Amino acid sequence: MLMSRGTFDDVPLATLFPQLPPADMEAMRVVADAVDAARVKEDVPQWEWAPGHAVCPGPRPGVAVVLMADVIVHADGGDQLEFWLQVFWTDEGQIAVNAAVNVACWCETDHATHDIDELTLVVDEARSLAQAFAAGSERLVGWLVDPHDADYWRNRAALPPRWTR
Repeated sequence: MLMSRGTFDDVPLATLFPQLPPADMEAMRVVADAVDAARVKEDVPQWEWAPGHAVCPGPRPGVAVVLMADVIVHADGGDQLEFWLQVFWTDEGQIAVNAAVNVACWCETDHATHDIDELTLVVDEARSLAQAFAAGSERLVGWLVDPHDADYWRNRAALPPRWTR
């Protein structure tokens, strides 16, 4: 799916979430501003969205991402630490918000990456999209103030540290 990219002000919230009340759209903009303010200095505040996923695409392999922010921190030696916030469709056809911390794998068996910490909230009668987005964003902002050292996060998950080659 082709993703569009730009600032959060460019995100067509009314197109992506046609049932979302205007007050919730404004709440999401305020929260997105907090995410952008917490980004690492080198990271340009960009968001990605897929207008083709505004309607649930039905069962399919992979995640149908509607909106996302991705903060990647690169280190010498090919190491990587990634923080993200996604609004996506679940396999059951529900909209959900996911926030995660991900590190490059340095295990003997290459797993590519590992999710270190993750929060997923499904939108339902008890939780609006704006509430789930705010909770995921709050978690992301909290992670972004933690060390930007992938080995710090690997240590939290009892994963092997980066190899020195």
